[in-house]
Amino acid sequence: MPSLPLRRATAADAANIRAFTRSAYAKWVPLIGREPLPMRADYERAVADHMIELCEEGDELRALIELVPAPDHLLILNIAVRPDQQGRGLGSTLLLHAEALARSLGLAEVQLYTNAAFASNLSFYSRRGYQEFRRGSLLPGSVTIFMRKRLDIAD
Repeated sequence: MPSLPLRRATAADAANIRAFTRSAYAKWVPLIGREPLPMRADYERAVADHMIELCEEGDELRALIELVPAPDHLLILNIAVRPDQQGRGLGSTLLLHAEALARSLGLAEVQLYTNAAFASNLSFYSRRGYQEFRRGSLLPGSVTIFMRKRLDIAD
């Protein structure tokens, strides 16, 4: 899969990231009866505190990934692809980017979480080597699936 041209988000991108993420996650609202967490995030703070990488074509945002390095893993907080760009490999390429970044930081694991109701997400991540390691709840009335992929940092 080819690498994507990515750029690190700045404070000036926060409003666009918010609107983009709301659009990308809107399809889940009818399924779970509320907005998923990324739709309600404080992106002014996220841009300052996390690594948000943007995939753009011209001045159009196509996809993004939000990452948080931890001492023993890299956490993917958000991966979003514009609805008309879904199914074109952008999500897979962003996962590979996160894995390469984790390796470059000397981290042997990438973690993420998703709502248990998002069956297509669970299947997508499983096909790419992510395995469930815990279930919990980030919000009352919902089940969160925590997944991880162990990496060979010698790759």
